Amino acid sequence: MVVTGVAVAGATALTVSLWPSGGNGAPMTQQPTDPPAASPSPSRTYPMSTTPRTIPAVREHTPARGPGWRPADTGRVVVNDAGLADEGRLLAGELKLTYAGTGDARAGDVQLALTDEDAGAESYTMAVNDGRVRVSGPAEAGVFYGTRTLKQAVRADGAAPEGVVRDSPAKPQRGFMLDIARKHFTAGWIEDRIRELGDLKYNQLGLHFSDDQGFRIESDKHPEVVSEQHLTKAEVRRILDLAESRHITVVPEIDSPGHLGAVLDAHPDLQLRNVNGVATQGAVDISKPAAADLVDELLNEYAELFPGRYWHLGADEYRALMVSNPEATYPQLAAAAQKKYGANAGVADLATGWLNDRAGLMRGHDRTTRAWNDGFFPGGAVQAADDIQVAYWTGKEIGARQPTEYLRAGREVINYNDEFLYYVLGQPNQFVYPTGQRIYEQWTPLVLRGTTPVSQEYDDQILGGSFAVWCDLANSQTQDQVAAGIRMPLLALGQKLWDPRKPGASWGEFTGLAQKLG
Repeated sequence: MVVTGVAVAGATALTVSLWPSGGNGAPMTQQPTDPPAASPSPSRTYPMSTTPRTIPAVREHTPARGPGWRPADTGRVVVNDAGLADEGRLLAGELKLTYAGTGDARAGDVQLALTDEDAGAESYTMAVNDGRVRVSGPAEAGVFYGTRTLKQAVRADGAAPEGVVRDSPAKPQRGFMLDIARKHFTAGWIEDRIRELGDLKYNQLGLHFSDDQGFRIESDKHPEVVSEQHLTKAEVRRILDLAESRHITVVPEIDSPGHLGAVLDAHPDLQLRNVNGVATQGAVDISKPAAADLVDELLNEYAELFPGRYWHLGADEYRALMVSNPEATYPQLAAAAQKKYGANAGVADLATGWLNDRAGLMRGHDRTTRAWNDGFFPGGAVQAADDIQVAYWTGKEIGARQPTEYLRAGREVINYNDEFLYYVLGQPNQFVYPTGQRIYEQWTPLVLRGTTPVSQEYDDQILGGSFAVWCDLANSQTQDQVAAGIRMPLLALGQKLWDPRKPGASWGEFTGLAQKLG
């Protein structure tokens, strides 16, 4: 459905078109058959403009009559604030214009402007008239997104259409997570993904860099845990600088108390063992204070490297809690739980206490933390801290709970639905590579588990979503094959996180536009 309003005052006709658009991706607008005689000559010369074609699609466009704007050799990019210099230089290079620094726009120019309007930091306005473009917003992030709209409009159709775009995202967290622990990805490959993510208005890149198979970032405190193939800190800093320039926050993850195999290879004395002395894969013995010391030293070290607001603590698949009787199988954990939390406490309480302690450490670094949904346990003597966000990925794990249980408790949730958003190399354990079409046509942020959405009443608690690449069978695809395989899913997810409503363009039209955008 297209929402169209027409207001007439004196001799001026105004048509407002909101996304979704018509089936061909262009807005269905009402057009006056005869412009008023008093209108200036452009109204008689030019047809009503159509909505710029972009991914994600703009949410609101007010069309107008006029020639629009296209880049020319004499065109410049100017800014009204030196803080927009990076955005200005980037856009100028992309559109082959001259960056002219601060100043007023003249015919043929693009002006980037910070304003004091009362709007979200990621909102922007793009006005095309009088032979020039003005992209404005209350913060640099929104202005950057406006430059992505302008770039895509020019790439799709050679020009930005006359009129005004007003745009902002539906969800504040729009992410892509990469498992670099099980498979080494080069810094250059990650940087290429950041450029793609920036153009699609994503704002988070998750890096899962520690697991049983590898620890993939250089460490000064504990070099013994680092895998032979890894990113240096210098490479990570370049990745962070590029991400910052695209207004993308990097979200690191050191998963614990499970998935620590690479760390435990260098510290076998801290590995969890059952009542028979058999080592438990990837699990640290959380009854040992030295285990907490080691993990906290790593967290402190990488908190200095990664400056972003968010931190992922993992907390999933702790194998001590994946057996039928954790207390009998791991009596040392049961004893530690009772000593710390009382006679009725169990292993799940000790694991929750571990999570809370790590969250408290990262809170001291001014981080907002998240953990996988199967790291939260119902009942018990200890509950996870209220401010830990739930990364909901599955309902398949032992004891997994419906997403509404977390939402009813008032928790904030991020959608990692493994039915739609998990790209697991080699497709083990009944995983199937997700398709962009399925995301585009069937998924919304409300679809947290399986294919059934939760109630709309919880929409504000669902902060967004993240596509995730997991490298369980690392050699199943090369990194170039991964890039090709995730391209359309990322495009589709970008659309649905920006605007979860049913898109106006068909999947065929969407893929056709994606090809034009390159």
